[in-house]
Amino acid sequence: MEHTRFIGLDIHKERISVAVAQSGRSGAVEYLGEIINEPGAISKLCDRLRRPGKPLAFCYEAGPCGYGVHRQLTSLGHRCNVVAPSLIPTKAGDRVKTNRRDATMLARLHRAGELTSVWVPDAEHEAMRDLIRLRSVVRQIVTRARQHLQGFLLRHGKKHGPGWGMAYRRWLSTLAFEHPAQQIAFQDYVDAVTDGERRLQRVEEQISSLLPAWNLRPVVDGLQAMRGISLINAVVLVAEVGDFTRFSNPRQLMAYFGLVPGEQSSGETARRGGITKTGNTRVRRALVEGAWAYRMRARIGRHKVDRIEALPKAVRDIGWKAQVRLCARYRRLTARGKTANVVNVAIAREMVGFIWSIACTIQSAPKAA
Repeated sequence: MEHTRFIGLDIHKERISVAVAQSGRSGAVEYLGEIINEPGAISKLCDRLRRPGKPLAFCYEAGPCGYGVHRQLTSLGHRCNVVAPSLIPTKAGDRVKTNRRDATMLARLHRAGELTSVWVPDAEHEAMRDLIRLRSVVRQIVTRARQHLQGFLLRHGKKHGPGWGMAYRRWLSTLAFEHPAQQIAFQDYVDAVTDGERRLQRVEEQISSLLPAWNLRPVVDGLQAMRGISLINAVVLVAEVGDFTRFSNPRQLMAYFGLVPGEQSSGETARRGGITKTGNTRVRRALVEGAWAYRMRARIGRHKVDRIEALPKAVRDIGWKAQVRLCARYRRLTARGKTANVVNVAIAREMVGFIWSIACTIQSAPKAA
């Protein structure tokens, strides 16, 4: 009979707290203290804990320290689970939180099978995801810079129509302020916007240049058969999800994105609220933005024709089926008086079903020899 030793790790930048739970419901749970967060110290810990016939099963919370510990432990032949912090069971009355308690709790819950593991990407996938998340950060910087500029203009009574098109930029070039300090501030705001936009363009160019060598490029191409999914949005989806086949049905993927409605029911009372928003924020934003495209009638635009021409027919059929259904549903929900935000979220939720179908079709297809 296998007697597994369950090890809970509470990982921080400098130190790692370690606790061990012996197999069996009544097995002892022991706190071993702290080690330095370095590969050499982790290897020594494994040697110290290793026992003949007693495999080691590690776990720790997903966090800012990344997956380096997971990769080291698995390379040494040990099991290691990275668990979702938001899904760790907690006692409502427990108000004491320490490193020792966290490590002990992780070991005990890991032994009981009460922890939910997250998907761990390989090194190449994580590198692409880091680049995608950089783009998200730069985009937020651009948005904030534009808001600062517009706030400055509004304070001084300078108004123009919405949008950041050529007309708006030409209007900005005509503005002048009486006091030199105001002119300096205005020009600095404009330069901040320009620098942010150039940085964003450089990051997107790097994404496009690295994409052909990525092993998930076929999935990125396939998702662009969907209306409202451009190259960048497709890369965001694939980088954040990775293996779509790990979700057995699209409802699980919808919940992963936080697009399902929340619920608080008790007895005969059932209350449905807004979406949970517990999933991936970047993907949810990309989907809701893409849902706006379905307010128009179903059609394949010129920019899409060349992009989807080389895709398998099954993928193109799914994309067209999604257009016909979602464009009609957008009109029906709008006719019923639903607000634009509610309609877009509902369309984004249904988009996930077609995205899951396309991705699974491609990822489940046999690989060419």
